[in-house]
Amino acid sequence: MTTQAEGQSVQDQAAPAYEPQLTIDELAARAGVTVRTVRFYSTRGLLPPPSIGPRRVGRYGAAHLSRLALIEELQHHGLTLAAIERYMEQLPPDMTAHDLAIHRALVASWIPEGATEMSREQLVRRAGGSLTETDIDRLAAMSVLERTEDPATFRIDPGLLHLGLRLLDVPIAHDTILAARDVMLAHSRQAAKELTRLFRDEVWGPYRERESGPEAVQAMKALSADMQPMVVQALVTAFQRSLKDELRRPYVEGTEA
Repeated sequence: MTTQAEGQSVQDQAAPAYEPQLTIDELAARAGVTVRTVRFYSTRGLLPPPSIGPRRVGRYGAAHLSRLALIEELQHHGLTLAAIERYMEQLPPDMTAHDLAIHRALVASWIPEGATEMSREQLVRRAGGSLTETDIDRLAAMSVLERTEDPATFRIDPGLLHLGLRLLDVPIAHDTILAARDVMLAHSRQAAKELTRLFRDEVWGPYRERESGPEAVQAMKALSADMQPMVVQALVTAFQRSLKDELRRPYVEGTEA
């Protein structure tokens, strides 16, 4: 007969890694914000309530981290707090951490490319634990960071940091990450070339034949900027569907047990 303590131990071991496990201090450190900021966002309804664990201690999970990362992207994009609140209110309440990460990637595509420097100590705080040199190599392979002349300082891509740190827990070999990056870069560049050619031949070309002057150039630049997030969203959606189809194919065809 299993005792209550033994039953609790088995339940803890079976609990998936994505269950709420972080205290508010740990959540703030992982997100790179202060505890006061987390509490402020919670009072404004930007974060869902935590799960209440033993001793009435609030526990936060991956969805809270993803929401904080999305709020950070919206702030980088220049949205005010009121605008961020309206934006977050439009999101389905049952969005998973995975859904929020994809949504954040779309938002990040609106923002001009840029890198920021971060110390190793800051990076460790964002990771929520120690980082080995192998971890640093994996983050570099995913283009999340670049080493600088100072071993204690890294050049970070803010748009990839949150995702890259989450992928550290996935058991993927370093060489596999490099191979996957090469595949994605090759196909994304080809897609970008084809879409650019299509835009140039079917949109910009005919427009230039009808209009001329600096105003026309500015109009096309504005149109291109407006289309960028829509194109990225279309590509992500198409890739998601294709990936699901490919992962499902062996089971549908009966090649897997």
